[in-house]
Amino acid sequence: MSFAVNALTRSLWVFHLAGSACNNCDIEILDTLTPRYDLERFGIILVGSIRHADVLLLSGIFNKKAALRAKRLYDAAPKPVVVVAIGGCACSGHMFQNSYNWDGPINRLIPVDAYLPGCPPKPEAMIAALVKLVAKLKGK
Repeated sequence: MSFAVNALTRSLWVFHLAGSACNNCDIEILDTLTPRYDLERFGIILVGSIRHADVLLLSGIFNKKAALRAKRLYDAAPKPVVVVAIGGCACSGHMFQNSYNWDGPINRLIPVDAYLPGCPPKPEAMIAALVKLVAKLKGK
């Protein structure tokens, strides 16, 4: 196992990027980071800069302007970075698929490693997904 992948399984520093969202997924993501669910016990913390992040969480739909900004942020992230699409909008466009402003799925610009659908997904589902992601990174 490489050093970078081994470090990713110890403590995940997360940068959250919201496209043009309805805010439901954002509220659930922030709820997951509160002391009630206590993700810090797993070493998972929210960081304010993409340059310090191990995980890029994407939520909401990405319109034409937001998609370009997401690509720029992904390019600025230290590699390897794990990209997780949270919610139905980030995964598939959900109810905004036929919108004039939707630029298409974000995975055509950024390689997405994990998808967590739901409208919105609950904190328990996010924790289960993160546990599976860490197990995948460890190769189990």
